[in-house]
Amino acid sequence: MRICDRWMQEGKTDQHGRSHPPQCTTSREDRQIVRMAVTDRSVTSRTIAQHIESLTHHSVSLRTIRRRLQQSGLSARRSLLGLPLTQNHRCFHRQWCDERRMWVAEWNEVVFTDESRICLQHHDGRIRVWRHRGERMLNSCVMHRHTGLAQSIMVRGGIGYHSRTPLVRIAGTLNSQRYISKVLEPIVLPYLQGLDTAIFQQDNARPHVARIVQMFFMNHQIELLPWPARSPDLSPIENMWFIVAQRMTQIISAAATPDQLWQRVEATWSAVPQEYIQSLFDSMPRRVVAVISNNAGY
Repeated sequence: MRICDRWMQEGKTDQHGRSHPPQCTTSREDRQIVRMAVTDRSVTSRTIAQHIESLTHHSVSLRTIRRRLQQSGLSARRSLLGLPLTQNHRCFHRQWCDERRMWVAEWNEVVFTDESRICLQHHDGRIRVWRHRGERMLNSCVMHRHTGLAQSIMVRGGIGYHSRTPLVRIAGTLNSQRYISKVLEPIVLPYLQGLDTAIFQQDNARPHVARIVQMFFMNHQIELLPWPARSPDLSPIENMWFIVAQRMTQIISAAATPDQLWQRVEATWSAVPQEYIQSLFDSMPRRVVAVISNNAGY
């Protein structure tokens, strides 16, 4: 019928010339390609191509596979690195978020604290180099890494809605006694006493939950915010560490000694605008809702 209609309308039976080659996959095969990528998010284009070839008995290029996935809105991205969450972790996350689902102004009373280790030789794997084909082994295109233990410093800080604590440089291993003498007594306690109302947040590391530390909080009447395990995505200070590390990478000359690195980290910590910290606090209601909607996941 199509041939007859073409003859009656155009006086010829041959089809119009294509401006592009015909697709080598059908719509059913395209759906199969997308289904495989969604079912196993880490599947490779080569595996998908081999599967399609075993079904259809004709080869499909890797470029075609990637193009079909991109047409459906899928693209290869870096995977989020997170700690595995058990059912108990999810249960505590959900309970914690349900209890604070209606918090808005209450978040402004919380002081979020955390430690972070910063290394002298460090990059996050996102540094790229411009090169021509065949220059992969060129010395200027190689990112050097060190095999030994990289020199680093451990720092601890806290952020509030209207201000932040000074950074503390922690030398050696942090135990409960040093946590009290180096962090809580000289830094945290004066900072909290300068606030009208404050809720102190810390993670569940062993030095933080030791009996003598809990007694310190009780004796000084410091209110603690219960914190669910394995929930760094709920803490806005993690974003603060990220912006500090990002600004550190913008410094052209690398730090030569740990003391010089400490000076730069301390200056970068103080230079972050307070408005940025306030925006992190304003995101807490959205984080809580996001955890609940994601079935207590990330």
